[in-house]
Amino acid sequence: MSLTILNASDVLAQLHTFDTIIDARSEGEFAQDHLPNAVNWPTLNDEERQLIGTLYVQVNQFEAKKRGAAIAARNIARHIERDVLDKPRDWKPLAYCWRGGKRSGSLSLILDQIGFRVTLVEGGYKAFRAAVVQDIPRLVSGLEWRVVCGTTGSGKTRLLQALAAQGAQVVDLEALANHRSSVLGAIPGSPQPSQKRFDTLVWEALRTLDPSRPVFIESESKKVGNVSVPTSLIEAMRQSKCLNLVLPDSERVALLLEDYDFFVRDAEHFCQRLQVLAEFRGKVVVEQWQARVRAGDIATVVQELLTQHYDPVYLQSMQRNFSQFGQAQLISPANHSTTAMVALAQDLMNELE
Repeated sequence: MSLTILNASDVLAQLHTFDTIIDARSEGEFAQDHLPNAVNWPTLNDEERQLIGTLYVQVNQFEAKKRGAAIAARNIARHIERDVLDKPRDWKPLAYCWRGGKRSGSLSLILDQIGFRVTLVEGGYKAFRAAVVQDIPRLVSGLEWRVVCGTTGSGKTRLLQALAAQGAQVVDLEALANHRSSVLGAIPGSPQPSQKRFDTLVWEALRTLDPSRPVFIESESKKVGNVSVPTSLIEAMRQSKCLNLVLPDSERVALLLEDYDFFVRDAEHFCQRLQVLAEFRGKVVVEQWQARVRAGDIATVVQELLTQHYDPVYLQSMQRNFSQFGQAQLISPANHSTTAMVALAQDLMNELE
């Protein structure tokens, strides 16, 4: 027998040592969140899991286990035929399910009997999740943050991307959350990750960073769309050094028309999204904006959205929440273009040398 059981904390430290990380849960559970680089080999798929659960409740535990074992055996056989027959003797898989129990245990037992060095996660995904939540504050506290501030449309995301391309350490929370972090920030046809998935993605980003070098991050609020930024990260950002990115209004409007081109192409969708601002700006103002959007006057509406809604809210929030915003270093690219952001990123990198 070569089956090994590791606790979740040890798994976090040793993830890189396994050849394949196998998630034995259903495809729906896997989609909610999973260990980094895991592959999904369901012992029971969503439909089968529901069927066995119904048998468990409506018939009895023994009948449910018999039917579940038959289904699991067929599924495990398919996984082995599809993904294991070509594996060498020294292949080292890590397997887990919800609590490290029957589903991953059944798969692991067979792999172990074949002769592979199999490792199980003690407590399964649930234990991994708890370990990640506990580990994030430790990772955050060891890093030196540079918070990129700036009003809406000033190019914070473009600057982060340029900095990353120049070799700087960057955590792009909006990219991880798949949202542009405003009332209008949802990306059409592109759903956000679950909260658990977002937390894991943040943890993955943090664990790759070098504590001896600063990390650039955007001045986000507590939530990016529907997901919450880990509290320890928000608190660290709010106490850290700030950079204040400044662009003229005309450049900000031009940038937003590029980055939110789906609103330009679909005026009716833009009008629907504007409706959520009625609570803040009033029904009459929003209806005027919608009428002008439908008439093709999008640039002027964007300008007013910035000056009347986003700018006052943003500046109040920054002054209230970010302790070093008043001493922020002012930075300003030549314009909103990617080329200008690259030049600014190079200047910032040179300052760190």
